[in-house]
Amino acid sequence: MDNNEMEAIIEGILFTMGDSVEPSKIAKALEVETKEVVECLDLMMQKYEEENRGIRLMKLDDSYQMCTSPNIYEYLIKIAKQPKKYVLTDVLLETLSIIAYKQPVTKSEIEKIRGVSCGHSVNKLVEYNLVTELGRLDAPGRPMLFGTTEDFLRSFGVSSIDELPELNVVQMEEFRQEAEKEAKIALDI
Repeated sequence: MDNNEMEAIIEGILFTMGDSVEPSKIAKALEVETKEVVECLDLMMQKYEEENRGIRLMKLDDSYQMCTSPNIYEYLIKIAKQPKKYVLTDVLLETLSIIAYKQPVTKSEIEKIRGVSCGHSVNKLVEYNLVTELGRLDAPGRPMLFGTTEDFLRSFGVSSIDELPELNVVQMEEFRQEAEKEAKIALDI
């Protein structure tokens, strides 16, 4: 194995692991002597420093870790301070509307209404801080109960869930019939 190949592999390992890694573990993975790995790591450290790269290798006790160069921290802070823009797909909006109108609600109740699994959607909405866990239902398995957050209210311009538009009974029946047709078509396929 040549030095460039070893560098590439070590760089990939350190990047992927995120935490510090002992040279002996890297050597075992590469099937080379630990001494060779340490020499390569030291060369990589020197190379990153000389080339003024955005990443550095740090030696922490007997391990090495890839980290960000201190001279780019100000740019990282600028990026971190930028507001995050989330995209709400139709699936997420549908799941969010069920939670908003039925809260507190469990995943299984949402799935019963939607007719499909909703785990990913609920997790995304929690990640976006539009939905939060409100507690657990006092039932077998103690499923989590979900409801909307203050960020949800702000995002949709309402001060409470009581201000959400009322559901029209006729529209609800049309939606139910449409959903049943879609389910029947899906089952016939």
